[in-house]
Amino acid sequence: MKLSEMKQILSSGQIQLTKSLGQNFLHDGNQLRRIVDAAQLTKADRVLEVGPGLGPLTELLVAGAGEVLAIEKDGRLVEILRERANSKFKIQNSKFQLVHDDALDFIKRERRDWTGWKLVANLPYSVASPILVELAQAGGCPDRIVATLQLEVGRRAVAGAGDDDYGVLSLLLQLRYEPEANFKIPADCFFPVPDVDSACVVLVKRAQPLLPKADEAQFERLVKLSFSQRRKMMLKLLKQEWPAEKLTAIFEELNLSPQIRAERVTLEQFVELTKKLFSQTF
Repeated sequence: MKLSEMKQILSSGQIQLTKSLGQNFLHDGNQLRRIVDAAQLTKADRVLEVGPGLGPLTELLVAGAGEVLAIEKDGRLVEILRERANSKFKIQNSKFQLVHDDALDFIKRERRDWTGWKLVANLPYSVASPILVELAQAGGCPDRIVATLQLEVGRRAVAGAGDDDYGVLSLLLQLRYEPEANFKIPADCFFPVPDVDSACVVLVKRAQPLLPKADEAQFERLVKLSFSQRRKMMLKLLKQEWPAEKLTAIFEELNLSPQIRAERVTLEQFVELTKKLFSQTF
């Protein structure tokens, strides 16, 4: 979809885009194709798209995948996309399902098993992080995530220990996923042009889980407490919840300095801390 066509559709429908919904539509064909290439689609794939808007990415997903479920919050865009799907996509109803709903509410309410699915989406900036975390923590999470995010959020998603952007989001996503790739998308590839650049990140589900599903809530609790005050030593923060003697023994066993801050603790070390704090008797 060219920018001129996008503007014409919006103008003819007298649609004013809503900034609060994060309605910045990607129109650059090269960037759209890069996203689809990163998704590595086959006709056997089931794809979840959040915020399809006018459908420039949707059209490519339908052409490459076996099934596409798109969730759009704006009812005005739902009607336009339904018309375009019937006239331009030329697809069977069984291949494309469009749901008028808030995507975050839908994912929380439905509690689907997303195993075997891929998330491929230009996520609305305002809800990108909670949607990613919700899907990553689902009982069955998508096999692959290809998501366009605000550049800062994209950096946080793929950051490792010691990086400035490393934090809670990095760890909650990377417990289930390994970052595979990422690339920057300039602001002028969108309409309207947002105030910030974006990035597309590719996350691939780990072949073997780092923790049993039953322990993931404890991992999240540990991580959030550890980063609750970034400049404070992690050991002091954890003493709010666990005995100092127990913590000191575990830190020594894992060769963690008593002065270390959470931003220097690796994913693997957080996993081992979780196992020892919640599974080991002292």
